[in-house]
Amino acid sequence: MRTRRIVIPPIKSQGIKTKLVPWINELAPKVSGKWIEPFLGTGVVAFNSGYKKAILNDTNPHIINFYKGIQQKLITGALVKQYLEREGKLLSTADESGYEHFRKIKDRFNLEFSSLDFIFLSRAGFNGMMRFNKKGLWNIPFCKKPDRFAQSYTTKITNQVLAVSKIIQDDWVFYNKSFSEIIPMATKDDIIYCDPPYFGRYVDYYNGWSEKDEETLFDLLSETKAKFILSTWHHNDFRANEMIKKYWDKFNIVTRDHFYHSGGKIENRRQIVEALVCNFDITHINMHNHGVFEKIELSTGELQLF
Repeated sequence: MRTRRIVIPPIKSQGIKTKLVPWINELAPKVSGKWIEPFLGTGVVAFNSGYKKAILNDTNPHIINFYKGIQQKLITGALVKQYLEREGKLLSTADESGYEHFRKIKDRFNLEFSSLDFIFLSRAGFNGMMRFNKKGLWNIPFCKKPDRFAQSYTTKITNQVLAVSKIIQDDWVFYNKSFSEIIPMATKDDIIYCDPPYFGRYVDYYNGWSEKDEETLFDLLSETKAKFILSTWHHNDFRANEMIKKYWDKFNIVTRDHFYHSGGKIENRRQIVEALVCNFDITHINMHNHGVFEKIELSTGELQLF
């Protein structure tokens, strides 16, 4: 088994690909060009890709603004630490078991869209979720933990900001556009990694996804001269992803079992079969459960077997 050190980003969301990063990296061929992500999300795959040049895009402007702020050194570890210590203290002493101050931050963010308020909400929201309503306003309730930003937690987030700041390169370009504008930027020397919203599963205002979107993505990836990897779901205990048969079966597909928790109890442990779709040769790869026994090392130093 190999040990890998995984950099964990400061932004959290459901569906984050932390546990799948070694699998993606193992499959991805090295290219001489850029790493391109039309669906950046938390950024965990990009931050562990090892590329000095990248094009990174997301329809959620708050994600892009946060990472551009780090790139431009407008957001630093020291600034985040100071901010979270101040707001965390106010949260811990606020009325309604902290909800009064959470509501104040949410209302302020929905008016000013501060990147610091964004990181606060993304780490204090219920169940690590990130959701926006049709007006583009924050729409996740408080996690009901007034002492959320204890010193150890604040230090953890600060260290994640510091780690990301060392990885983000001056040559990385961030966009807030549609994926359909990003994929055509790729050349034959580039690699595209796509992690779109999964069809038929959770979406929000910034991440809605229809079959038309899936078809557009398929058309663009079919035409690109770049190498690509697409993350999607293959099937679970109840149904199959109909988009696999309809679109992605023409490419090479590797699958693996992935477990997730939908609650705090072991009986809520669920299995889903994840798929990586790609347009390059993978005959040397196990077609199912590739890399399932790898051990990874998180940037915190924690070892995790998956």
